[in-house]
Amino acid sequence: MLALMEAIAAIRAFLDQGGMVLLFIAALTFVMWTLIFERVWYFKGGLKGDLQKSLDIWEERSERKSWNAHQIRSALISKVELKVNTNMDMIATMVSLCPLLGLLGTVTGMIEVFNVLAMTGGGDAKEMAGGVSKATIPTMAGMVAALSGLFANTYLTRIAERENQLFADHLTMDH
Repeated sequence: MLALMEAIAAIRAFLDQGGMVLLFIAALTFVMWTLIFERVWYFKGGLKGDLQKSLDIWEERSERKSWNAHQIRSALISKVELKVNTNMDMIATMVSLCPLLGLLGTVTGMIEVFNVLAMTGGGDAKEMAGGVSKATIPTMAGMVAALSGLFANTYLTRIAERENQLFADHLTMDH
């Protein structure tokens, strides 16, 4: 129990150094990684069932060369692409927002430094160092969150593009 209380105190001290912006970065990162894990889980599990259902619908068709068959094929590909690409744009947007929130933390921290300079004329080094700390910690946190999300987003985008292409290739029009 004591270790838990010490951990909570350490987290609070860290959040106090970064200000409110750090809390927003943490929340954004949590949501971003929740969506990333959802996509990984879907690609590892649910995708195969969705692909098989669409392939079965296509394979049940007796003819595949007419305009109507071509439109059905396009609709099946679009439905699968929609499922595969779900939340991918949201993840990319969150990756882009992380460093922007870090920059917001930089600005708010530097405002504190300038405030100390205006009030004390630069005589309070401890307060100025606290402002610089509040400026750099959110920037670092935003960049770390963005980099981790960028790697995951790149990985997921490659999987999504590959699966979309493979599915389209499996819907042959040879009958």
